Amino acid sequence: MRWAELSGKRVAVWGFGREGRAALDALAWRLPGQAVDVYVGEDEAGAATAAYPHVGVIATPPDVETLSRYDIVIKSPGISAYKPELLGAQAAGTRFTSGTALWFGGHAGARSVAVTGTKGKSTTSALIAHLARSLGVRTALAGNIGLPLLELDDGEADLWVIELSSFQTSEALGVDLGVVTSLYEEHLDWHGSRERYVDDKLKLLAASSRVLVNAMQPALLARASKHPGLNTFGAVAGWHVADGWIRRGDEAVIHADQVAAPGLHNAINACAALAALELMGLDARAAAPALASFVPLPHRLQPLGDHDGVRWINDSISTTPLASLAALESIHDKHVALIVGGHDRGLDWTVFVDAMRVHAPDAIICQGRNGPRIADALEAAGVANVFRATDLAAAVGAARAALNGGGTVVLSPGAPSFDQFKDYADRGKRFAEMAGFEAKAASIQGLGIV
Repeated sequence: MRWAELSGKRVAVWGFGREGRAALDALAWRLPGQAVDVYVGEDEAGAATAAYPHVGVIATPPDVETLSRYDIVIKSPGISAYKPELLGAQAAGTRFTSGTALWFGGHAGARSVAVTGTKGKSTTSALIAHLARSLGVRTALAGNIGLPLLELDDGEADLWVIELSSFQTSEALGVDLGVVTSLYEEHLDWHGSRERYVDDKLKLLAASSRVLVNAMQPALLARASKHPGLNTFGAVAGWHVADGWIRRGDEAVIHADQVAAPGLHNAINACAALAALELMGLDARAAAPALASFVPLPHRLQPLGDHDGVRWINDSISTTPLASLAALESIHDKHVALIVGGHDRGLDWTVFVDAMRVHAPDAIICQGRNGPRIADALEAAGVANVFRATDLAAAVGAARAALNGGGTVVLSPGAPSFDQFKDYADRGKRFAEMAGFEAKAASIQGLGIV
């Protein structure tokens, strides 16, 4: 959707988070004088009125009738496109758009790489931007990674690296290269089913002239196989990891241990980033040494430090069982206590449980809303050293006691945080405090245009 389509229409912004505020700011810049309402939470009404005195602030959730009064509603990504009130208003003629769609509509000529995937999308996006900048390319890093695209609406860059969640992929348009890092079940509460999640995620393929997908995932590769601009990473003919090296075909380019972000999965993310650079016409081999200077993203296998002989690692971003498995595979310590569990979205933990039957850490502490369900499945499978904790604080205490002064405690919940915390960042911050580390502001480096 283009900004001109909003001119003179009845317009509302639904949501007052960072995306909603960015939409209000961009609307004031693009269409000064345009009337607009904003729907906010009760606790946000005062701040919204003070910050946007010329906007109609409404602190009640919109229903079908309310939404149907508008020609166009700019909604925040966290609001499901499948909410009944949204679908009802849509059927009545209201058009729904987003900051992401408006940015793409206003930047048709932008040279862009859009990255999505169940896991790895943030790190891969940040790696692409970091590596491109190491070659002197003026690069923007924005999107779901933590900076709404509309906050950079008036910015100029030679390369746009945009992370898209499954909530946003349908809103992309005219992408030069679409990257899909991985595909597992996730966000079923927003999408309604696994099938719809997969379909929504892969809408990025249709929006992209060329695509780059993970060759190590046969189901993903099959879904992308008919795309005329298909490329892959992870296969031996291209960028892949083998024998401890990141390779381009037979050529050993850089040792995987030189990637600043730890773990095999991050070496694979680096392969995706290098392949993306190559496809965008940049010298990937020349950029590869810069993998060593990359600053890992917070809450993603983030080393917090050591206390009394125990090493603490924060992987709070982990919201699927497979992410918890990947975290375990990256920890090279004889003694490990893993903390799992959180908000229950009904995801299947069978693969995790089967893996624990073969090789389990010293302790698996199951906490949070779905903790009992995970513990029941592990114990039914005969997995030893399973502990139950009511919440994260109790889990930290149990992990510390289980290791008895030596080893590594890993928070990799495999579940969202909403049963106890505001979001994964809040959970990670609290975990650090419980482990005995001073709370520090954790931010992603490199956002914006550099």
